[in-house]
Amino acid sequence: MTSPTQQTRTPEPPAPLGEKDTRAPLRDRLVPRQRHVPVLATLALLLVMYGAGLVQYEGFSDTQVLLNIFIDNAFLLVVAVGMTFVILTGGIDLSVGAAVALTTMIVAELLADGWSPAVVLPLVLVLGTLFGAGMGAIIHFFDIEPFIVTLAGMFLCRGLCYVIATAAIPIRDPFWDDVASYRLRFGGFHISLSVLVAVVVVLVAAYVLAYTRFGRSVYALGGSQQSALLMGLAVGRTKVGVYAVSGFCSALGGLLLSFYMLSGYGQHAQGMELDAIAAVVIGGTVLTGGSGFVFGTVLGVLVLGLIQTLITFQGTLSSWWTKIFIGALLFAFIVLQRAVGRRAT
Repeated sequence: MTSPTQQTRTPEPPAPLGEKDTRAPLRDRLVPRQRHVPVLATLALLLVMYGAGLVQYEGFSDTQVLLNIFIDNAFLLVVAVGMTFVILTGGIDLSVGAAVALTTMIVAELLADGWSPAVVLPLVLVLGTLFGAGMGAIIHFFDIEPFIVTLAGMFLCRGLCYVIATAAIPIRDPFWDDVASYRLRFGGFHISLSVLVAVVVVLVAAYVLAYTRFGRSVYALGGSQQSALLMGLAVGRTKVGVYAVSGFCSALGGLLLSFYMLSGYGQHAQGMELDAIAAVVIGGTVLTGGSGFVFGTVLGVLVLGLIQTLITFQGTLSSWWTKIFIGALLFAFIVLQRAVGRRAT
């Protein structure tokens, strides 16, 4: 990952004799790096939206309202983390929503046939990882645009859903019922196990991107594939790896959605790929790759969930206003990213 380009600054007059000049270091500490600006903008937007909810709606200050955003969007957060890896390399994965739906169908069908959850859980995770790695291999070795390959993967997964069944399949397994209904309670509040899984995924992903060779290769590949090759990085392995990560996160998100919905259905997760992309972009990750943070993606998911919560509290607006606000935010953050990029260069 390349360091931000330093900008030319007008020199300031020296400090008076006998006084220590600490103005320049303080100024450098206060000025955020260019790549942090979109994330800070997302954080500021989230705080403003939350503050507006506190002022306008009674009961919005209840901490459980905020926790419910995590409970209702845990599966989206996991999928968006996988999407972050892909977008950081300059790619895209349109198959994640369909892969989530296919996972719910496979889980529901296998459990209905009497399979043990101890077999179903790892099986669908392995299948999702292999599916993602397969798309990554096609993208790399055949030099095909990720948009086309993952679009084909989306149609494939949706089609397989209806091969399994055209109607919804209810999940009545006792283990699934127990996990779905279990709540971790503390101080009068509660969260689901899915939230804990999502938090673990976020922490692991943040560590991988910040402190491992694979993470550095992801950023380098997004910055410039040619430069990554000249640096001797494993470009092919990294490209296949990020789509494998996305496939794994899609399968895990499908498992969390199956706990949330207690059913498998081919219409589940319609448009989730667009929600995941929106969360990643609103969270500050640049679509062309090379810059972004998992923490920003968490903020992006919270923004999407908070928009829906505000509309619910309002009570007079259609749920379609969620899409309108998300679209407006996407335009705003794409323009912001472009402005920051031009300023940096």
